[in-house]
Amino acid sequence: MTPLGKVYLVGAGPGDPGLLTLKGKRCLEEADLVLYDGLVNPLLLRHTKATAERTSRADANGKRTLNQAEINDRLVAAGLEGKIVVRLKGGDPFIFGRGSEEAKALAEAGVPFEVIPGITAATAASEYAGISLTHREKASAVAFITGHEDPEKPELMLKYSELAKFPGTLVFYMGLHRLPAISASLIENGMPSETRVAVISRGSTPLQKTVTGALSEIHSLVKAAELRPPSLIIVGDCVTQRDEINWFETLPLAGMTIGITRPVQQADNALEIAHLFGARPILMPTMEIHPVKDWTKVDRAIESIQEYDWIILTSVNGVDAFLNRIWELGKDSRILAHAKIACIGPATAERLESYSLRADVIPEVYRGEELAYALREHVAGKKVLWARANRGREVLPEILRSVGADFESLVVYEHHEISQLDEVAIHALTNGEVDWIALSSPTIARRVAEQLAELDLAKSPKFAVISPVTEAAAIEAGLTVSAVATVHTWEGLFECIRNST
Repeated sequence: MTPLGKVYLVGAGPGDPGLLTLKGKRCLEEADLVLYDGLVNPLLLRHTKATAERTSRADANGKRTLNQAEINDRLVAAGLEGKIVVRLKGGDPFIFGRGSEEAKALAEAGVPFEVIPGITAATAASEYAGISLTHREKASAVAFITGHEDPEKPELMLKYSELAKFPGTLVFYMGLHRLPAISASLIENGMPSETRVAVISRGSTPLQKTVTGALSEIHSLVKAAELRPPSLIIVGDCVTQRDEINWFETLPLAGMTIGITRPVQQADNALEIAHLFGARPILMPTMEIHPVKDWTKVDRAIESIQEYDWIILTSVNGVDAFLNRIWELGKDSRILAHAKIACIGPATAERLESYSLRADVIPEVYRGEELAYALREHVAGKKVLWARANRGREVLPEILRSVGADFESLVVYEHHEISQLDEVAIHALTNGEVDWIALSSPTIARRVAEQLAELDLAKSPKFAVISPVTEAAAIEAGLTVSAVATVHTWEGLFECIRNST
């Protein structure tokens, strides 16, 4: 008999991928199957290796092609098959999320489940818009209200005569299309027409947009601003706080969409920086990171590591691949005690430090040429080992061999080209949503040019490059470069975009 699996009903938060709980992340890492809502940020799927399926898709007419009963059946079936399933839901599973219906179906079928709360849209969107739903001088209570009730209920439960007199803040979920009716009903039942209202679209995402105004005019203001779902309506005096504490929409790259061309395995740092700047990152990897197919040469070099005077590391992946292989061979970092280590930049050096090793040389400018120049006086007559990828520039061996180094290149991981962009990136590009694409190497620049040539772009994005070498490759590939980083890191890339915006 197949042992039962388990289903985790996980709240994904309303948009910012950083709002996922640690427990939710752990569930994604352990999952065999992920069923995620259409409003869930797809960047969260980086935390899982499971098969991921999107639920509640909509067709061209906006009608759902997968209903709740089908989702329930899918969860039950997967649980009975013994799978660990994550049902990833926007916001919180139980706050207008129908998670309780899914929990009931699982309970009735005898499938073990657990609910992982998430940050609901009301708290996240309001705070990202600079609005506190409660305030000791403005509101001592808050009510969460659905913008539309189930039309099949025999009697509607919302009493606008009572809501209009509520002594606090009203928060309507999913009510954008009913905003005129909601406003009119509140006014008709005694709420002052000048009551302040905020409507927040795409809350907690870099595309967040907020419109405020009086209850009597909010619909016309929202219509003029062309706000779109998902949205939240906040009614009450607390809205006035936004004038002083609006923080998120004032971030330097708020509203900007930026293509991140790093391999997915390396993208975390770039994604974090994008969110710190307020930008919306779109993953556009041109290649994947893979282990080498044959470790024979690597193992031979590790067995004879005492022969090398210097070890050069030029990427985070190189650090991980090289040191993890040492560990897998039953050894540890003590075998490197005799050697000096050079790193191309602070990110590589920081990863090296995570293995309790310090770099002896880091150039002031983070480029292959500068690293080679910094090493020239140290490596003449010395044996040097470069742990690297299977492709890349050959400037290090050219320069260091010219000064008398006994130089050996050792491929410890491989770059494999990705044949095409994923559907999220293609949709963003073809709809003109991408403002900038950040290019971090000559190889990536050339590959991006090839990928974009295959698409019908609604508008051409601007290009920012990490270094003059990458700039030259981008121009040669036919791209127009609008910004060049003066500090050759991803932080530098975002700074140059900021300064060019």
